[in-house]
Amino acid sequence: MKIKTITISLFVIALLGLIGYRVFSNAEESAKNNKKGDKKPPMMVDAVIVSEKDFANTISLSGSIEANENVEIRSEVSGIVEKIYFAEGTNVSKGQVLLKVNDIELRAQLSQATTRQSLASENERRAKLLLQKEAISQEEYEIASAEFRSLKAQTQLIQAQIAKTSIRAPFSGKIGLRNISPGTYVTPTTLITKLVSSNQVKISFSIPEKYASEVENNTPIQFTIPNNTEKFTAKIYAIEPEIETSTRTLKIRAIAENPNGKLLAGTFATIELPLKNIKGAIQIPSEAVVPVQDGKVVYIANNGKAKEVKIETIARTDKNVVVTQGIKSGDTILTSGVMALKDEADIKVKVKQEKLPTSNF
Repeated sequence: MKIKTITISLFVIALLGLIGYRVFSNAEESAKNNKKGDKKPPMMVDAVIVSEKDFANTISLSGSIEANENVEIRSEVSGIVEKIYFAEGTNVSKGQVLLKVNDIELRAQLSQATTRQSLASENERRAKLLLQKEAISQEEYEIASAEFRSLKAQTQLIQAQIAKTSIRAPFSGKIGLRNISPGTYVTPTTLITKLVSSNQVKISFSIPEKYASEVENNTPIQFTIPNNTEKFTAKIYAIEPEIETSTRTLKIRAIAENPNGKLLAGTFATIELPLKNIKGAIQIPSEAVVPVQDGKVVYIANNGKAKEVKIETIARTDKNVVVTQGIKSGDTILTSGVMALKDEADIKVKVKQEKLPTSNF
């Protein structure tokens, strides 16, 4: 019985010893492995070397095309349209008669006023002769003279009303669709047609207030219109003198030649506006910039490690960012894996020979 007990005890002791040995060995091996694995392999990253280049900043904006001149043709006097002298959709010249309103009543009034004016003129002449002979008083002469001047003014008024019955084009341009026919009774509220001057067109657009100081008159711009790949040019000729407070934008207007009539008023335009050039600008790819709570940072290569650097920027294009502080020419900027990088992380850099553009055109 004692032998059996001793045997079992020895077996248990041996088993516990074996288990202890395995646990100790595994722990020692794990410690060695952990010690070997403390240092992670360096992260493969792409990079570009920063250099100074002139930067011509250009922003893309939306705008609209407007006619250089645009007016609604209406009659200043009421009456029946006697004749229409224009064809819809044709070009007319400045001063050309567009339509005639019946003026028969006004001409009758003119005839009456002319007769009364002639009589008053004769009375004034006679009164002047009598005054010279002291046959009438100065007051009587002045009454006759005033009557003549009053009737003369009335005649001129009727003549002006008759002139208004011939409606003329205020400027050269293309006439629109007419809304009346011969025999229509028109009043000053009746829209007859529209006249548009389209040899030149205006391009109206607004820019954010932060760019207000960078825009000047006579600056050339380029723009495109929908369903047309052609790039048109215009020149800024007017800038609003104040910022629109509700939108914080500045309104600008440019003018473009339109000899072929391709540009129609009301068309949407996509505008490329060049801003002031920056000499020797530091430009980096936009994908290298990491937004953080208090600004922006980039990572640069520093002796095989990633170094976090805070930067300040002033402009950006579709691909690049212009940096004013934080990095300098010759720095190696990391462009890939930047969201996963940490300061002082081990890296292996592959430099790309990337040529940064100097303009957004």
